[in-house]
Amino acid sequence: MRQKSSKKLTLAEAQSIANDLNVTIATVSADLTKLEERLQTFGLLLIRRRGYGVEIDGHEGAKRRAMSNLISEYLDESEMLSLAKENIQKRSSQQINLISERLLGLVDKKKLHTVEKVVEAAIQDLPFTMADSAYIGLVVHLALAVERIQKGEGITINLSYLEQQQLSKEYKFAEKIVAQLEHIFQIKIPQAEVAYITMHLKGAKLRHDKEYVIEDASLQVAMKSKNLIELVGKRVGKDLSVNRSLFEGLVMHLKPAIYRMNQKMGISNPLLDRIKRDYAELFSNVKQAVEQVFHEFSVPDEEIGYLVMHFGAAILGNKDIIHLKTLVICSSGIGTSKMLATRIQQEFPELQQIQNVSVMEFKKMKTDNYQLIISTIPIPDYHLDYILVSPILTKDEIEKIRSFINEQIIINGSEKKFSDAVSEPVKEKNTSMLIKEMHSIQGYALTIATILEGFELKKVMGIQTTDAALKLASKELFDKKKITNIEAVVGAIIDREKLGGLGIPETAMALFHARSSHVMTQTFTIYVLEKPVEVIGMDQKVMEISSLVLMLSPEETDEQALEVLSYLSSLLIESEESISVFQSGDQEKVKTYLTANLDQFFTEKLMEIRGVN
Repeated sequence: MRQKSSKKLTLAEAQSIANDLNVTIATVSADLTKLEERLQTFGLLLIRRRGYGVEIDGHEGAKRRAMSNLISEYLDESEMLSLAKENIQKRSSQQINLISERLLGLVDKKKLHTVEKVVEAAIQDLPFTMADSAYIGLVVHLALAVERIQKGEGITINLSYLEQQQLSKEYKFAEKIVAQLEHIFQIKIPQAEVAYITMHLKGAKLRHDKEYVIEDASLQVAMKSKNLIELVGKRVGKDLSVNRSLFEGLVMHLKPAIYRMNQKMGISNPLLDRIKRDYAELFSNVKQAVEQVFHEFSVPDEEIGYLVMHFGAAILGNKDIIHLKTLVICSSGIGTSKMLATRIQQEFPELQQIQNVSVMEFKKMKTDNYQLIISTIPIPDYHLDYILVSPILTKDEIEKIRSFINEQIIINGSEKKFSDAVSEPVKEKNTSMLIKEMHSIQGYALTIATILEGFELKKVMGIQTTDAALKLASKELFDKKKITNIEAVVGAIIDREKLGGLGIPETAMALFHARSSHVMTQTFTIYVLEKPVEVIGMDQKVMEISSLVLMLSPEETDEQALEVLSYLSSLLIESEESISVFQSGDQEKVKTYLTANLDQFFTEKLMEIRGVN
C-alpha cells in the first residue's frame, strides 16, 4: 500500500522559497527536476502540477531510505558522531553546519541521542565490529523510523522477505533493539521494521568480516573479484592478478556491497568528489570494469568510489620497511584505511606497524602504545595530539606528518633513540581475553588439520551423472563415519543445487556443498570423473565438468571453521595457477598446494589474533 505525503508545496510557497534562497523560480524548478531524478532511484515519484503544488509519492520505506541517504550525504560523519555523543551541546550554534541543522530537523536531537545509546549498547553483543558509516546509517534509520511511527506512518514488507530475515541470526539482535525502543518510546514497532533493521545489520561493512558462509555466494563473489581485477589490470596496463591482498580485500568488500545493491540500500561516500577529481582515470577504468562484471546491478558511483580505493592501494602499493608504531583512524572502514595506510607507508617508510581502526573501535582502545595517531575525521572527546588528514594525503598533510616525526626525533635526541623509544611494550591481557584467543586459534587449527587429514582426490569410473557421483562419495564418507545418513546428505546437496547452478564458469569444476545435522565433521574432497558430465553453471549456462568438488560441514559450525571453508571455496579460482592445480587430477599436487596456502592462511590469522603487525 502506498502512503502519500500530506505536505504539499503551492506555487506561492515555491515563490517564497525562491525569495528565501535569493534565486529565481526557474532555479527552484530546475532543482526540482534534479530532485525528481534522484527520487526515482529510491522508487519515489515527484508529482508537480500547475495549481496543485508538489508532492512526493511512494512507499513509506522508500521515503525513509531517501531521508536517511540525505542525512548521510550532507551531514558530516564526525558531526554525527559528535551529536550522538552529546558534543553538540558543547558547540556554539555558529559552529554547526547550517545544512546539518536543517537535515536534523527531520529527527529530534534528543530522540537521535536516545536511539544511539540503545544501538551502542546492543551492538556490543554482535559477533563483529560495525564500521562507523554502518553504525551511523543504522542510528539514522532507527531515529527516522521512531519519528514516523509516532506520527502514525507505518511500513509494510513482503511476507516471504520477512520470513527470510527471521531465519537469520541478525534478526535476533534486531529484535533486542526494537524491544528497547518500544519500551523507551512507548510505541509498537511492527515486524517489518525489525526486518529492515536486520537488513542494515547484514549490509554493514565490517572491519574484520567474519560472516563467512559455506555457499556458492562466497565463490561467486570470489569469481567477480577475480574478473574485476583482470579487467581493471588490463585497463591500467598492470598485472594485478598476483596481488593477493587486493583479491582478499575485494572479496571482503563485495559480499556486503552486493547485498546492499540487491536490497537497493545505497551507501554514502563522503570522499567521492575527491576520488573522482584526483583519480579520474582510475575511476573511469574501474567504473567501466564494474559495469561489465556487475551488469545485473545498477552500481552507484559511491560503491565504485570505494572499489577505486582498493585498486588505488594496490597500484600505489609499497610495503617495504617499517619502524614506528602508528594508529590510523578512518570513519568509513571501507577501503579508506587501506589506501591511507599504503600512502603513509609510501611516503614514510620508517612508519612501520601501522594499525587501522574506526572511531568506534578507537573509543575502546588504550592509545599509550602509539607514537603517532593519524585520523581522517575529527575524533570526538579526544584531547591528545593527533594529525587530521584526508585519506588521499595532500602535500601539506605529508609535510605536517613529516614535521611531527622530525619534531619527535629532535625531542628524543636522535632517530636511534626515537626508534628505541617506540618499541612495542608487552600488552597486558586478562584471562578471558587470552582464553578467547586460544579458542579462536584452536578453531582455525582444528579445521585446517581436519580438512588436510580427510582430503582425498579420487578418480571414479563408470559414473555418468552428478547424482551417482554424490551417492558414491556420500557412501564412502558414511563408511568413514564422517556422515550418519547417506540419503539425507545427498538430499541436502541436491536441494542446494536446485537454488542455482554450482558449475564454476571457465573451469571444468563444480562445487557441491551443504551443511547438515547428518555431517559430523568438515570434509573437502575432489572426484575426477572418467567422462565429462553436464551441469548448470553459476552463470545459469549449461557446462561440462570433469571434477566434482565436495565440501560438507555440520549444521552447527563455529566461525573459524566457516571462515576456513569460505577461504577454500575462493581459493578454487583465485588464480590461473589454482584452477590448474585443482583440475590436475593429481592428489599430491593438490594436497601440497592446499597445505602451503592453508599454512599461510593460518599464519596470517595467528598474527591477526595475537596482534602482530
